[in-house]
This record gives sequence, C-alpha cells and structure tokens, in this order.
Amino acid sequence: MRKALVGACGLAVLLVLNTAVFAADANKKGQAKEEKKEAKMIKQGSEVSIEYTLTDKEGNVLDSNKGKKPFTFVANGSQIIPGLEKGIMGMHQGEEKKIEVAAKDAYGEIRKDLIMEVPLEKLPKGVKVGDVLTATGANGSVVQCKVKEVNEKSAKLDMNHPLAGKDLVFDVKVLEVK
Repeated sequence: MRKALVGACGLAVLLVLNTAVFAADANKKGQAKEEKKEAKMIKQGSEVSIEYTLTDKEGNVLDSNKGKKPFTFVANGSQIIPGLEKGIMGMHQGEEKKIEVAAKDAYGEIRKDLIMEVPLEKLPKGVKVGDVLTATGANGSVVQCKVKEVNEKSAKLDMNHPLAGKDLVFDVKVLEVK
C-alpha cells in the first residue's frame, strides 16, 4: 500500500511537471507567434513591398501598380512622401488601407517662386502650352518644367512637381515586410 501511495504521489508530481512543461511550450509558441507577427509589421528600417492605386480627391486614377511589379522601399523617412510613410507605419503584411494625404504632406503646396517667365529665344522653337521641358537647375540637378503660357516674347514655365498642391488618396495593400 505504501508503494501504491508513493506511486500515486509520483504520478501526481509527474502530471504537475508535465502540465508545467506543456504550459511553458505553449507560452514559447505564443511568444514566437507574437515575434513573427511583430516582424511582419512596418516600422522604421523595414523593407516594404506594396501594391497601390493613387487617386486625387475626385477619384481620378493618377497612378497604379496593380497587376505590375510591387513598389519596394525602405521605411526610413526619405524614400516616399511623408504622408504616405506616416500612414503605412504599423500596418502588417497582407493589410489593406486607404490613406489620405494632404498636399503639404505629399508634394507640397504650389510655390509661386517656381513659376518663371523665360524669353522665347531661350526655349526650343515651336514651344506650346502643355509641353514639358527639361532644364538644369542651379545645383546641376535635372528639373522638368511645364509650359503654362506662351505669348509673343516669352513663356511661363512651372517647375513645381505635377502633383504639387493636390490632396492625394492611396489605396495600399502591404504585400511583404522584411
């Protein structure tokens, strides 16, 4: 009988130990899932691949990569417009979201100092409204200018980004986070 009692006590201890081991394993698996989930969340330094459609506030499609190669970048504050980057932070792989970006957080407001009048003799012959010209900036960078007006002696050129002054809407799907 004493053996049976010791055996029963030993069995109880074994059951308690096994339960503790199973609980510890389950806890480790839960932590691993959390770490894996956390790794799939966009944060500073993440390499991110997205699919997107860009529209203006009226719903006109301005750009899209749906059905094409994903857009890949590093989330670090310098590779995409600030409003989009702020909007995707914390998103997870597979998540979809509509992100509205004000002009000031996209390509900026229209700057009047980037609109200038240039004598026609300094421009290509036959230049007309809507033409896009390429010029070299003061620091040697290449700048695109859109012809806004043409008169007898000069033309008004706009060097603002084509989307400057526009509020934008991005429909984004996060395809991969590394």
